[in-house]
Amino acid sequence: MNSTDLEEQKKGKYVLIRDDAEDSELGQFYKPLPCFGFGIGWFSFLLGFVFPFAWYVATFLYLISYYHRDPRERSGLAASAIAALIFSVALVITVLVLVFSGR
Repeated sequence: MNSTDLEEQKKGKYVLIRDDAEDSELGQFYKPLPCFGFGIGWFSFLLGFVFPFAWYVATFLYLISYYHRDPRERSGLAASAIAALIFSVALVITVLVLVFSGR
């Protein structure tokens, strides 16, 4: 800030702040997410309802901390990991019921 900005701030006027989005660390998050803007995690979550294997791929990415590249991916990858866990438990219960039901 230069001296004129300080004087204007003391008078109660608003001071224009320069936007250095490309120079700052947060500038990398202004670019859109991959997979149609959903991000890999949420895209895998939605795709998992048709192809459950996508949940396991996203779970693997979550476990290797892929979200450190872009923290916006973390929630989608976590949702996919939870969906994979629920699907796995449901699959195991279904198989056990079918095996032990005498069929």
